[in-house]
Amino acid sequence: MRVVSLLPAATEIVAALGRTGDLVAVSHECDFPPEVAAKPRATRCAIHGNALPSHEIDQWVRTELQDTGTLYTLDEALLRDLAPDVILTQRLCDVCAVGYDSVVAFAASMTPAPRVVNLEPMRLGDVFQDVLNVGSALGALPEAAEVVTELQARVNAVKRRAALRARRRCVLLEWIDPPFRTGHWGPDLVALAGGADVLGVAGTKAEAVPWEAVRDARPEVLVVACCGYDIARTMADLPILQGRGGWSTIPAVERGAVWIANGSAYFSRPGPRLADSVELLAQCLHPEVFGVPEVEQAVRVGG
Repeated sequence: MRVVSLLPAATEIVAALGRTGDLVAVSHECDFPPEVAAKPRATRCAIHGNALPSHEIDQWVRTELQDTGTLYTLDEALLRDLAPDVILTQRLCDVCAVGYDSVVAFAASMTPAPRVVNLEPMRLGDVFQDVLNVGSALGALPEAAEVVTELQARVNAVKRRAALRARRRCVLLEWIDPPFRTGHWGPDLVALAGGADVLGVAGTKAEAVPWEAVRDARPEVLVVACCGYDIARTMADLPILQGRGGWSTIPAVERGAVWIANGSAYFSRPGPRLADSVELLAQCLHPEVFGVPEVEQAVRVGG
């Protein structure tokens, strides 16, 4: 089967099913597992890999979506040459991938038309269902069921241990300037790891909030996992947060419980590594029980 993945989470799902060899092209952002590095790239983004500050990226995204309706370019010539049987995409977020309607319209123009599989998870349970959906589309449903069983077992193991501890007030931020509180599956991850996200709203889009909302929430643990950023890229913008009024008075700062996480790898992508994210969050929330994260996953910073 010939499969094109237009988003990193879908690529990771295909790999978890043991079907990486079926991928004939992936998106420009797909970087895991390492063996997909040599795959042809089916999308482009003018701002990918830039070093602009957070607020400038936020403004660029807003302007591009208003003016053109999309941030990405689909390599239509490449896809016609590849003639995929299945295209994996999403209509969850216009900031994350090529617009769903554009993909559907393009697929309909091909002969034969590939099957377009939409991944649109809002909660962690939806992500597990997407693994099954991709497995069904690729003729790998038994493998998908095994993957989901394993992921659920890992999540449940963390949930059981965390339930023995008092829940810690947490804020999970998905962007720095402006601050974005988490949404979608984010609060689910925090809850399973033994925390209570006091700003995030599960099953809704992440939204910008005033800095004062973060400060006044008085989280005991603050996790900054910027969408699409690794730790180093997030650290470059961290002084913006540290320069905000009242930063030093936040309990998480006073406790030394501010964590900078690899958002790109562990939080932004609704795929198998969300189980890793639950385990990582448990370490950030309750290091006395779970230990501390590996340095490539998250680092603790001072005030």
